[in-house]
Amino acid sequence: MTLRLFDSQSRELRDFVPLQPGRVGIYICGLTTQAPPHIGHVRFAVAFDVLRRWLVRGHGLDVTLVRNVTDLDDKILRKSAESGEDWFALSYRNEVATADALRLLGVLPPTYEPRAMGHITEMVELMQTLVERGHAYPAEDGSGDVYFDVRSWPAYGEVTNQKIDDMAAAEDADPRGKRDPRDFALWKGHKEGEPESVSWPTPWGRGRPGWHLECSAMARKYLGDAFDIHGGGVDLRFPHHENEQAQSRAAGLPFTSLWMHNAWVTTGGEKMSKSLGNSLLIHEVTKHARPLAVRYYLTAAHYRSMIEFHEGSLAEAEAAVDRIEGFLRRALGSAGAVTPSGDEKLPDDFIEAMDDDLGVSGALAAVHETVTRGNTALDEGENDHARELATLVVAMTDILGVNPLDPAWSSGDSSNGDAQSALDALVQDRLAARTAARSARDWATSDAIRDQLAAAGITIEDTPTGARWSLTRGREK
Repeated sequence: MTLRLFDSQSRELRDFVPLQPGRVGIYICGLTTQAPPHIGHVRFAVAFDVLRRWLVRGHGLDVTLVRNVTDLDDKILRKSAESGEDWFALSYRNEVATADALRLLGVLPPTYEPRAMGHITEMVELMQTLVERGHAYPAEDGSGDVYFDVRSWPAYGEVTNQKIDDMAAAEDADPRGKRDPRDFALWKGHKEGEPESVSWPTPWGRGRPGWHLECSAMARKYLGDAFDIHGGGVDLRFPHHENEQAQSRAAGLPFTSLWMHNAWVTTGGEKMSKSLGNSLLIHEVTKHARPLAVRYYLTAAHYRSMIEFHEGSLAEAEAAVDRIEGFLRRALGSAGAVTPSGDEKLPDDFIEAMDDDLGVSGALAAVHETVTRGNTALDEGENDHARELATLVVAMTDILGVNPLDPAWSSGDSSNGDAQSALDALVQDRLAARTAARSARDWATSDAIRDQLAAAGITIEDTPTGARWSLTRGREK
């Protein structure tokens, strides 16, 4: 089957054909490290993690994924000044928090994760090329600012399908040194009051890079002049991605073949952001919901659809995850986790959904339909068939990053699995005693055992194949 992806620039579904057979290069804009991440921040990482997993598992492609860290920008400097903390300390602290949050949500580490401030040389070289080609100029006021000349590049606006004259003025630098108010800063001259540690030398004076220049330089460094996919949140389309493509192509680089953008997480119909005061920090959210459930919640909607966060959102995700996990543990029993081989014959409806621009809702429907068939097989005593279906469920959920049996969800703590095994052994012992009491028609003892387990937060369900137990939140064993 052919994978089709939605190109944000052409606004159409396109057959995906890698520039190099068997290999894919992806660049996604990572987070700016001015604050710890909230649930809206990390959706992009989850969405592109699913893409990467499907390219590898569904199409056998070798994927190089670059996710940058914007470790210095105006917001970081402002927060540093307000708090009195060094900008690099503030930035690094939030970088660590971001990495921890993504790891907590099962996002695979990128192939490369460059920090912007480690690539100043590449940025200056790119800027010099633009000046030499007549697409950039230093400000005449001697400030050290260098601007991209948008009118020198007739294709400017192609990513977002806008005309230059309809665009608002760029707000990323002092407009006094610009030829056109829409020109954007490639380089910002060092200003009085800024730390000396945020300035680097150029032919036009000391300063620091503009945000847009950073990503063009890093994408080229790790993926080459041309690569397959550039992604990020939909809010980055303009001006950031528009400016990235303009400056890269003006420098003679083919740049990306396809643009992909994920939609926001909203609360009350508004984009989740710190300025709205409705942030839900990942490390706070995961105190009340399993990281796996948070991952499922962020994965379940199509990446181009808005997700409205509301009370109960994570409870719904938790219930869905528990249903999948309950079947897997019931079907696999003492066999424990199953590692997908990659050779599993996935259901056609799962493949068709994923090849249709990562249709995760259809893919999850295939997962839950397989879970239903598996539970039916168990109820009818077809244990071997149920195990085959469980293997498929593991393979499908692994591609989506929501495999309940993935060791990643134990956060590297083997004691968690040991505790579960010990609990299962104790409960099974009590269930065996209950079964013996029921066989002897000793209903008082049978009911007493049930009541003891219920008081401990364990629910018993009698099925044609025997008793099943679950914790109060529904995690079947």
